[in-house]
Amino acid sequence: MVNKTLYILFLMSISLQFANGQKLVIPENYSIIDSISGDLDNDSINELVIAFNTTPEYEMESVIRELIIYKLENNKWTVWKKSSQALYASLDGGMMGDPFGEMEIKNGIIHISHNGGSSWKWRITDKYRFQDGEFYLIGFTSFSGKPCEYWEDFDFNLSTGKMIFNKEFEDCESEDQKTDKKENETLYEKGLKITLQNRQEKEIKITSPKYGHEIYIAIGKE
Repeated sequence: MVNKTLYILFLMSISLQFANGQKLVIPENYSIIDSISGDLDNDSINELVIAFNTTPEYEMESVIRELIIYKLENNKWTVWKKSSQALYASLDGGMMGDPFGEMEIKNGIIHISHNGGSSWKWRITDKYRFQDGEFYLIGFTSFSGKPCEYWEDFDFNLSTGKMIFNKEFEDCESEDQKTDKKENETLYEKGLKITLQNRQEKEIKITSPKYGHEIYIAIGKE
């Protein structure tokens, strides 16, 4: 617990150092998980993106998280966009616990990764780009599987609608643990509009026509 507290304080110091004297107001009871900066709307001014816990963390209680994007206005960090659906809760990683992986900005696009599982493992990455006044999901990748059973990866470009799905089955009874079966499929799903704010608002499931794989783009909020 002490180490986690020190880590949170360290991340807070990073954000404040980045602010260079500009005022940053952290919501009451919130704590910083991670922070990044970069130009997200092509105005040559960096924005600040912070992942927050919305309540104090306790070992056996899952904490809801919020993503807040700040713009610099009149020498003060002002909330620009925020979402309670872009980040998984603190215990959504299953046996591995905290699912938060990392955030980064590449070419003005926000990348957010989560992972979890136990013997069966999973990892997903969302990519958001600011366009038409909102941050839209433009890319979604996932990787999951279990040793000696299968590994599958999925890549969805929401801008083009193109999806690529690959699945490889493992046979651990053989000495070289070779892959004895592969399933590869390309399909298209155009027109999905998913924003930072409504990322998990409703369940979005796509069934591939060739092999009948059920692919979840969003799980839906209860």
